[in-house]
Amino acid sequence: MNSYGLWINGAETKGETARTVHVPFDNAPFAEVAEAGPMQAAAAVRAATAAARTMREMTRAQRSAILRRTRDLLLAAKEEMAVIIASESGKPLREARTEVDRGAATLLFSSEEANRLSGEEVPMDAAANGAGKMAMVIREPLGVIAAITPFNFPLNLSLHKIGPAIAGGNAVVHKPASATPVSALRLARLFAEAGLPPGALNVIPGPGASVGPALVGNEAVAMVTFTGSADVGVTLRTKAGLQRMTLELGSNSAVIVAADADVEEAARRCAVGAFANSGQVCISVQRIFVAETVATAFHEALLAATERMTIGHPLDEATEVSSLVSADDADRVAAWVSEAGGRVSRSGRATIAPVMLQDVPDTAKVFADEVFGPVVSANRFRDLDEAIDRVNASAYGLQAGIFTKDLASAFRAARRVHVGGFLINDVPQFRADQMPYGGVKRSGTGREGPRYAIEEMTERKLICWNVS
Repeated sequence: MNSYGLWINGAETKGETARTVHVPFDNAPFAEVAEAGPMQAAAAVRAATAAARTMREMTRAQRSAILRRTRDLLLAAKEEMAVIIASESGKPLREARTEVDRGAATLLFSSEEANRLSGEEVPMDAAANGAGKMAMVIREPLGVIAAITPFNFPLNLSLHKIGPAIAGGNAVVHKPASATPVSALRLARLFAEAGLPPGALNVIPGPGASVGPALVGNEAVAMVTFTGSADVGVTLRTKAGLQRMTLELGSNSAVIVAADADVEEAARRCAVGAFANSGQVCISVQRIFVAETVATAFHEALLAATERMTIGHPLDEATEVSSLVSADDADRVAAWVSEAGGRVSRSGRATIAPVMLQDVPDTAKVFADEVFGPVVSANRFRDLDEAIDRVNASAYGLQAGIFTKDLASAFRAARRVHVGGFLINDVPQFRADQMPYGGVKRSGTGREGPRYAIEEMTERKLICWNVS
């Protein structure tokens, strides 16, 4: 069992305490990891503050090269990193490998965007008092970025914050989820090997109560970028004061299956979209609205696709569905399914077989809230307007989708559904890493995707000079 210290100022550092990371599937010990307390968190912010001055002066080409070298190192360590992700998060190894590939893509996009970072000319002589003057707007780094990341994509969601921050010339203090700190600590070492200056990336696993006050509301930290639950996001927002903040929060993403849809394809895509990573995906398919005329055929096809999935240990090559991240989460999901009148098939400490519910009350927790488990509910609708209204009845608005052959209906839904992203003939669980990604309502504020995150992590400065 490997041991990992904190990563502060380019070196491994002791923590205030330590904890054992376990494989969620069977609770086998996987790694021993240091955890930060207030003193270590403050040290990480100081190191980042000093490194931010170095990062600010680096050229775009230098930052781009570091990101590209890190990508190469990550791909060289792909299998090692995939095993780490699968072991600490419980996601199947095949999905963990895909996450490493996506993380490499996120680094590549960030590297490219570092070189594209630019400003604009301001047409000063468009105003009478601007005659004889020229001006331009440049983009400058904010300084220190605090990145708080979740367990479900411990590598790629971290890179969606770290990659753009570095591309924009910032320094980072990264607090990974307590359940999945190992991939973050291993990643920090790859960045160091790639030539990132000491202090430009600091990784401090630890309880939110110990680490949070050093990051959220601290004037030395220019921005907080957070991915997690809506309740925690709202709490952080109230403590942040004038800090800039990006919040990627929860969802209960919906799909509309129209009467003219390819039912077999829609069902196949919905099964993958609902049960990948045991439904522990912010944009997991949770609500399906299916036209009455094809409801029976769709339900049968979805059930068949679900029953073909292989459940097992995350490191088993055949496994498609493994455990949730904890037994407590499995207990919660089971209780929500029971409340909706369904039953779960549970094995081990935290593994729940995929659950497909039909005609669930819109007020049930598995429908109205974010279940974050392998549960999908399919309800019937009579016409498209009804389906759109019911999709919009959610407190969340991250992504949604529709399956239909009617282009007019597809774009009608795309325009009227209130979400951050809308997918036509695909499930909302789809994400390419260069896309703008983020939500509305309780799903958050701001956008990720390297180009869009860099905009959030830099600020405009006007430079005006008198040339007359």
